[in-house]
Amino acid sequence: MKLGVVVLAAGQGTRMRSERPKVLHALAGRSMVAWVLASLDGLAVADCVVVVGHGADQVAAALPAGVSSALQAEQKGTGHAAQIGLGALDATCDTVLILCGDTPLVRSELIAQLVAIHVSAGRPATMVTAVLDDAGAYGRVLRSLAGDLDAVVEARDATPEQLEVGEINAGIYVADRAALEAALAGVGTDNAQGEIYLPDALPLMGGPVGIVVSDDPLVVAGVNNRIDLADCEAELQRRLRERLMLDGVTMTDPTAVFVDHDVRVGRDTVLLPGVHLRKGSTIGEACAIGPDCIVSASHIGDRCTLITTHVYESAIADDCQLGPFAYLRPGNQMHAGAKVGTYVEMKNTTLGAKAKVPHLSYVGDAEIGEATNIGAGNITANYDGFRKHRTVIGARVRTGSDCVFVAPVTVGDDAMTAAGSIITHGVPAGALGIARSRQSVIEGFTAKATARAAAANEKDKGNA
Repeated sequence: MKLGVVVLAAGQGTRMRSERPKVLHALAGRSMVAWVLASLDGLAVADCVVVVGHGADQVAAALPAGVSSALQAEQKGTGHAAQIGLGALDATCDTVLILCGDTPLVRSELIAQLVAIHVSAGRPATMVTAVLDDAGAYGRVLRSLAGDLDAVVEARDATPEQLEVGEINAGIYVADRAALEAALAGVGTDNAQGEIYLPDALPLMGGPVGIVVSDDPLVVAGVNNRIDLADCEAELQRRLRERLMLDGVTMTDPTAVFVDHDVRVGRDTVLLPGVHLRKGSTIGEACAIGPDCIVSASHIGDRCTLITTHVYESAIADDCQLGPFAYLRPGNQMHAGAKVGTYVEMKNTTLGAKAKVPHLSYVGDAEIGEATNIGAGNITANYDGFRKHRTVIGARVRTGSDCVFVAPVTVGDDAMTAAGSIITHGVPAGALGIARSRQSVIEGFTAKATARAAAANEKDKGNA
């Protein structure tokens, strides 16, 4: 057997009310069609074709390497789409697995089971069904008295009696390719939609069709609107959180934690409510994350604490502290034991080991050495209106409160800057940088100013 896969993803999805193709709507950081393709993990797939239609260029561009697309320029039903996909599939594939691109909850275990049962039974086709309390708009599976497949009737074409059937067609099939191609050639369009229905090919396959009944109806759930999308997101989040907790992660309120599909979290880490861990992020062991944190495309080391913090495209080493109310824009690197505190914004900056930016500062395009302490209200003025420039602050530096470093500028190791200074030139190692006017004191100024104001008020009253 040489297995080929055809994914049907050409539909417009009008009920989504969106300019974006339906199958590209994301769940847990991955598009619907990507979730379907991920269900193939572990299978020996020789070729995979995604049938595209609405938003064809966008969908084709989003497909991973090794997956090709075939255009269904005019949507004439699932059977027609299958014909398009079969025509583009590698000619050596003698067995074909057909999936729908809008069923993101389908599990790889079910797909592997379906293929294995099909191969062992030797039937021309095998399909997946599920039994629902409310079958809604799904096609109904009609069986013979012997329990074999008799037909699949779309809800729009079904009689009231047939609509009472709870077993539905999941839209997942594996079939002998030659038999399927021959059967599809004999399918007509005598139905409510005037389309070629793929299930209508099943009774024409030349033998009994195998049926695998899924014990989890959710795995076959399709997405037709934003409500379905939210329901699928909730289920995927439940699965992802469950996997993390079983791996040793604590969540005080799992329903208030949101993770993307590729997120990794180490043992004994605690995720508090309001935590969002987005695509490409890894969290180390024994961390405390939250409440109310976003970590996106970033690495957080072991034993880190993040409180009400947003971190984007940054690398945080072990034993670091961030927040509350810290904002790390892309390009930051914090070395072990560093701290970014309250109301600090940092961008494209390297913060040395045990260095601190405790509060109320903006640090951008900077390099800060180990054990340096940045005082409150410091700013690296990195933009001159045309270009960005870097600020270099050495090791064990102590900057005073309310300092501005006008880049490009360098402060040497063990130096200090006085509070309120605007540093425009380099400060040598071990030196003190002061850049402010000398204070003047005018004795009796308040009394004199008060008297002048009172006299002016009396004059204004006399002129009224």
